[in-house]
Amino acid sequence: MRSEQSGEPHDLPQGARIQPSECPTHGAYDQKIIMILDREMRLGCPECARIQREEQEERDRQSEAYMLRIAMERKLGAALIPKRFAGKTFESYRAESPAQVKALAKCKAYASEFRTHAKAGRCMLLLGQPGTGKTHLAVSIANEIMHTSSNTAVYRTIGSVLQSIRATYATYSEQTEAGIYASLIEPSLLILDEIGASKEKPSDFELVTLFNIINGRYEQELPTVIVSNLSAKELPGAIGERCADRLREGGPIVVLFNWESQRGKEGF
Repeated sequence: MRSEQSGEPHDLPQGARIQPSECPTHGAYDQKIIMILDREMRLGCPECARIQREEQEERDRQSEAYMLRIAMERKLGAALIPKRFAGKTFESYRAESPAQVKALAKCKAYASEFRTHAKAGRCMLLLGQPGTGKTHLAVSIANEIMHTSSNTAVYRTIGSVLQSIRATYATYSEQTEAGIYASLIEPSLLILDEIGASKEKPSDFELVTLFNIINGRYEQELPTVIVSNLSAKELPGAIGERCADRLREGGPIVVLFNWESQRGKEGF
């Protein structure tokens, strides 16, 4: 139905006019005719224009959703989280004892306040007994910040890092040592797991590698999550005092996992 008000002069730009017209789909409407550079431009059915605009907006939303999905898949793939832990979340962590509840709360808070911690370069240390869920919660932090923000995260064990760097020394290697360091220093968050797992004195190569990573992130004011079966007193011996000193900057958040292993128990 044609609008009775659309032809009022105050509804039209200077020099424009309206005339009755007919849309094959929506019937009569007031066609606006405007002048552009001394040429007439006749506007079409407003209902057709509205439908076309809504269809384009829906296509744009679908395209944006697709691009976000692709970006997330790339982020998750680049995170290098092992298949066993890839789907770990805070919700799937079973916290029964007060200590477990406290550990879960601290890790959730670190993820929810990551923007503040990242700005301060504040690190987190998850320390204690094996099989107590340290890696589960560390990966949950990574998954949370990647799904709720543009932040990136990478998970690596120190053993895999050392192996990757050694592999670059081969003549056929397509990777470079500098490239591996960059992949560990550039992400918003780095999770380094299995620190001191061997219980043996670290080699000079391991200490130098750890320092290059932790110091590189320290210089960029980027936070690191350290996961280790060692105690807070034992950790400096496994990473070197220089690394420990940089992790202390800004007041790291230390979470202790002092309960018995939960591996093999139902629900964990």
